[in-house]
Amino acid sequence: MKLLTYDELLYSKYRLTTMLFLFLNTATSLFLLLNFKYSSSSSVLLPTLLIPVMSIALFAWTFFRSKVKLSLLNSVSLLTGVLWAWHISLKYMQISSTDGSFLLISLISIYFISSIALADHLLAFCLHTAPAALTVLALDAGHHMLMLLSTIALPLIGFTLHHLMRRRSDNFTRRLMYQLHEEKETYSDLSMLDPLTGLYNRRGLKNRLENILETHSGSHFVLLLDIDHFKAYNDNYGHAMGDQALARVSVAIRDAVRSRDIVTRYGGEEFLVLLTNVNAAIALKLAERIRQYVLNLEIPHRFNERVATHVTVSVGIAPLLADDFDQALAHADRALYVAKNKGRNTILSADDLPKASSAVPADAV
Repeated sequence: MKLLTYDELLYSKYRLTTMLFLFLNTATSLFLLLNFKYSSSSSVLLPTLLIPVMSIALFAWTFFRSKVKLSLLNSVSLLTGVLWAWHISLKYMQISSTDGSFLLISLISIYFISSIALADHLLAFCLHTAPAALTVLALDAGHHMLMLLSTIALPLIGFTLHHLMRRRSDNFTRRLMYQLHEEKETYSDLSMLDPLTGLYNRRGLKNRLENILETHSGSHFVLLLDIDHFKAYNDNYGHAMGDQALARVSVAIRDAVRSRDIVTRYGGEEFLVLLTNVNAAIALKLAERIRQYVLNLEIPHRFNERVATHVTVSVGIAPLLADDFDQALAHADRALYVAKNKGRNTILSADDLPKASSAVPADAV
């Protein structure tokens, strides 16, 4: 799950909570309007009409919203709380002042709505219940103070403790989400690197190539390199030594080019270097520098003695024209094949090849 997705989940939660809260207010107020015994002795009160009208209108508005913030829920809670307090005050004036049960029932009804819809939102819970609680205490004038205070305090204490536990849980979840996001980014970076050499793999090359072609103008060159007679090296020295040779060669290639150039382990003993913003002369100079750096490693390779007694590389070079990387790679591959056939430990540019030459995979070792 992404961090953005988690935030969207919270917005969805606020939206559904607001809709449930408005529904309960609508249902309660309509019950009061339709209850004959409750309303027959007096006229219908204005706040009792405003609550369902406002709730239905806000419910419809919220229904068509994809995101609802917590601030809206708090505002709606306060507004309906004030309307319910107004309703209790007006109704109490119409009934016998000795009927103390009305205030308790009214208070419990308000807490019932809040406890169902606002259990996870302490501020909204307080904003909805506070106006009614204060109104009930004022109207009671101390006649049933202990009972009313206990009715107010016990739910408030319980929901406060619940809110603190929920808040700790939400904070833990968010920290976990950030940690998972950071680890995902780390693994994404690692997935673009070759684990043996630390160079980019093909996926990393593709990612960097797209960025370079979009943001860097100028001429670029593709260098395709292959370690000479590496199959023989592996067969005679073993794969462990072969891995060490690959790692050392990769460091030499990386050191030979500039920091802005892209060095990739293209596969097996084959490397690709993308030289950015260079001309042909500098590209050839850097290619020669790579060849010499690898030779200077002096990695013994007596099965390469027709070329040298150390590990060497052959290099094919091709310009990257019209952002056509595939064509440049094909030309560099063809130049590499010819360079290996000419004796290895050599550099050849695709521009020096006959135009009619066909592309042949550089699979010679």
